[in-house]
Amino acid sequence: MSSPYGPQHAPAVDVGAALMLIDSRLRSIHEGSPESDAEQQAMMAQFTESLGPEGADDLLDGVCTLIYMFMTWLRKAHEDHDKDVIEYVVPTLVASMRMMPMSIRPEAVPTMAGLVIAAGTGLSPSLWRKQYGDWTEAEMTPLEATAFLLAEHINRIADDADFATRVITDALSRAEDEL
Repeated sequence: MSSPYGPQHAPAVDVGAALMLIDSRLRSIHEGSPESDAEQQAMMAQFTESLGPEGADDLLDGVCTLIYMFMTWLRKAHEDHDKDVIEYVVPTLVASMRMMPMSIRPEAVPTMAGLVIAAGTGLSPSLWRKQYGDWTEAEMTPLEATAFLLAEHINRIADDADFATRVITDALSRAEDEL
């Protein structure tokens, strides 16, 4: 039975900008330079401010699409080993978020876990979240961290620091070729 929260009902979004945001954060963390992190944060803040309200909504939906795509890849990888993606990914994700209390307030953790569970069960995270109202400012960093943590999880599984980014760029390239 089809759900109104299925990905086919999700809006067209700016996945490219969302991927740039997450890839930039991954590179910054792996470089380990506090100066580059401060520069990167300033650059990304300037970029997101330049988007305007509609562009910012597209970026939010793009991050949700990344979460969906990451969870789809993780679900397939876990199913290949007869494992449940929710059982193996969500507890680790929640534990990681709980170790980041300065960036992720405790009340945002259940929302982000629900978002990931929705994606892991084939629902659009963006549409799932919209049923609870508009995004709040307090959810922006947790949303970015969720996408980042999923990408990092994929990179660790693949033992390749750029694997998650390549998975998305390859999928986007294939989609463009089909048009």
